[in-house]
Amino acid sequence: MKTEQYTLITGASTGLGKELATECARLGKNLVLAALPGEQIARLGLGLSLRFGVKVKTFETDLTQWGAVEDFVKKIIELEIEILINNAGLGGTKPFLEATPEYIDRIILLNMRALVLLTRLLLPALKRQKKAYILNISSMASFGPMPFKTIYPASKAFVYSFSRGLGAELKGSGIVVSVAHPGGMKTNAEVTRRIERHNRLIRSTTLSAAKVAKICIRQLLKNDELIIPGLMNKLSWLTLKIVPVWLRLIILRSALQNEMKESM
Repeated sequence: MKTEQYTLITGASTGLGKELATECARLGKNLVLAALPGEQIARLGLGLSLRFGVKVKTFETDLTQWGAVEDFVKKIIELEIEILINNAGLGGTKPFLEATPEYIDRIILLNMRALVLLTRLLLPALKRQKKAYILNISSMASFGPMPFKTIYPASKAFVYSFSRGLGAELKGSGIVVSVAHPGGMKTNAEVTRRIERHNRLIRSTTLSAAKVAKICIRQLLKNDELIIPGLMNKLSWLTLKIVPVWLRLIILRSALQNEMKESM
């Protein structure tokens, strides 16, 4: 009898995480979905199960809390995890002097520690499969420093470096490690409002979360280790390799200062 395999997605209740869950269910993959308490992840799981005929297990957990990752893994370690998608992430825009220790901790603990620890603890389950996949969601922001978003791009640069290093280490093991770098996505009204304030060039790099999810899963299953969704984002990535960092910082400082002023 064929063993049931599962795809685990963190941050699955909204935005890209929800669309990744939908795309995987559409492909017939059973799901393990994790989200913060109070985000109605059970309702989403039931809907996907009924719509696509897949098995869905849902969990409410705050992965930034001490011991939460370990407790979560204990609940699912016996499952046959075929795909791990570390999607949960957090960011924000504010002067660094106004960033509280709690604000800093949540970004670092979720974007970096939870991702690394969950990956490490689930490697034994992934290695049980003939073929398994890890998809870490980084960001286009990871390709350079950004004023007023100092912590977020740095944390996503860590995700990129960690993913590429781990991928090289696991070559030949049957586990493919991919890292995706989405640009802006209109995931809610506030994000949409901020995106629409930017110039035409920046707006042209945005894609819907559903489109990004389709690209990510398609390229993941093709064993692509670096995923940059959308032609404009690929062009932006190439441009970032040419434009010197000092010039990018001047441009970004002005743009993000204006964004903060308009949001006040």
